[in-house]
Amino acid sequence: MKNNWLNNKTVIITGVSSGIGRGIAEKLIKEYNCTVLGVARSKEKAESLSDALGADAEKFSYSLFDVSNKENWKSYHSYLTDNGIKPDILINNAGVLPEFKKAENIYTEEIEGTMKINFNGSVYSMKELLPLILESSTPAVVNIDSSAAFMPLAGTAAYSASKAALKAFTEAVREELRGRCYVGLICPGFTKTDIFRNQNLTEKKEEKIIRGISTSCDYAVKRIVKSIAKKREFTVIGTDAQFMKLMAKIMPVKGGKMISAILKKSGFKLFDGLN
Repeated sequence: MKNNWLNNKTVIITGVSSGIGRGIAEKLIKEYNCTVLGVARSKEKAESLSDALGADAEKFSYSLFDVSNKENWKSYHSYLTDNGIKPDILINNAGVLPEFKKAENIYTEEIEGTMKINFNGSVYSMKELLPLILESSTPAVVNIDSSAAFMPLAGTAAYSASKAALKAFTEAVREELRGRCYVGLICPGFTKTDIFRNQNLTEKKEEKIIRGISTSCDYAVKRIVKSIAKKREFTVIGTDAQFMKLMAKIMPVKGGKMISAILKKSGFKLFDGLN
């Protein structure tokens, strides 16, 4: 076990049943002897993680609920206090990437649903759990955001808006809690998880290219946990994410125009609706 402030902490992770959330849970349990309280929607996937942990499964438990529902977080707060559970760290990882569409073609329900999961879910969890976390001697909140927060592109209006909102909210909370609580913001780019499940990638070539420019899930998890272990306040993961951050800084308007034009002319069916 590494000599680090993370050792033996009690950590709440949303979106724990697959992808990045699952990887973070496994790494924290196996390398830092953490107790992980997962929040998920799929019992089958949560049980799969528990089985994969083997002898370490005793350090993992989970609750099944929709993070976008405010009342669920109030109930979860009661569950923690009623059972004397004192969390040290909250990692908001749950998120959804809706189908690429022009804003004019997105149903209001899709926009609201994206905002509720990607933004409201993190806000609700922080609102309800921060009072408990601040009782810890090493309180921490880490929000897993996205490079879409830097430079919104054509077809990602709802997603980019939700991630930009989370970035701004996290940065404001960081300053409000400076000196009292470690607040981390992590922005990965495309990552090889099932986040593309809503994109209808029917063409093998398209799927191969998209995954070819994506960061491996294992690498993203490694960088995320390392960032938390070092209490870094801001981390960007992936070559594509670094590129988006740079373009947003030096070409905030022309950069988005250029990248969007490339996407529109790529010939990918994924971006057909943008033409």
